Amino acid sequence: MLNGIHLQSSSLLPSNLSLFSSTPPPWNPSLLPFSTQRRTQALIASARRERKVETLADIKEAEVVEEEEEEYGEEGEELEADAFAYPDAFMGREGEKDYDRDPEFAEILGTCVDDPQKAQSRVEERIRKKRSKILHAKTGSAKPMNVLFNKFDFSNSFIWFEFYNAPLTKDIKLICDTIRSWYIIGRLGGCNSMNMQLSEAPLENKRPSYDPIYGANVTPTTFYNIGDLEIQDNLARIWVDIGTTEPLLLDVLINALFNISSDFVGIKQLVFGGSEFENWRENLTSEDAGCSTHKI
Repeated sequence: MLNGIHLQSSSLLPSNLSLFSSTPPPWNPSLLPFSTQRRTQALIASARRERKVETLADIKEAEVVEEEEEEYGEEGEELEADAFAYPDAFMGREGEKDYDRDPEFAEILGTCVDDPQKAQSRVEERIRKKRSKILHAKTGSAKPMNVLFNKFDFSNSFIWFEFYNAPLTKDIKLICDTIRSWYIIGRLGGCNSMNMQLSEAPLENKRPSYDPIYGANVTPTTFYNIGDLEIQDNLARIWVDIGTTEPLLLDVLINALFNISSDFVGIKQLVFGGSEFENWRENLTSEDAGCSTHKI
């Protein structure tokens, strides 16, 4: 009897709880019902993933959860499924870093189970807002590039470009890089139609053979020399000395320029040969007139 109140026997209380102690006993999750344990453990795991763990006791409790998950086996898998019902507990360990970097996407994933239609509308809205970063519209021309030959001499000729509009700085850089790569491959003899062993091999041959003796004795084709890319408004030209008559070299360049024209900068026509071309003016060097020279 204490202050007129009759207390039950102390045997009904946990052994680690004292009636005369003001300090509560350490929290022991094993004293809770099993269903409550699972929910509690899920919340601890979620807090740890969200970096809400601040005290040493929380860290120890989270470590106990990890050990129990490994011990439970299949029951641990049920724990993860149960944890998915909580808004903050949907983030798996493997995707933790990605979700941390994109909390909006993590939130969408968290609502996809309870409300799939809402999650779908959120994804569609996200794509509409970020479409400029996801989809890149083509800046070239839908019309195929026209290719003409005008008394082309492999050892001494100009190659002429006519663009739909005056090329921008990034377009000029792309054209220069393409021509430079083309020249390097040709200079090293990479475009030799006399040694096409793999291209001429039967298609059904899954393990083609290569004859190094034959490849070494084929007459080499070497790109001799190339000039600078000259530009006047929407026109451009470059002088080449390919040396040997090698049509494969021209095919490689044409194929690359076809893709550039359709995807990046529209090329109206590509002309091989000829000393003059429409409005091209010789000895024009003024930058104010849209003239520039670019080293290859």
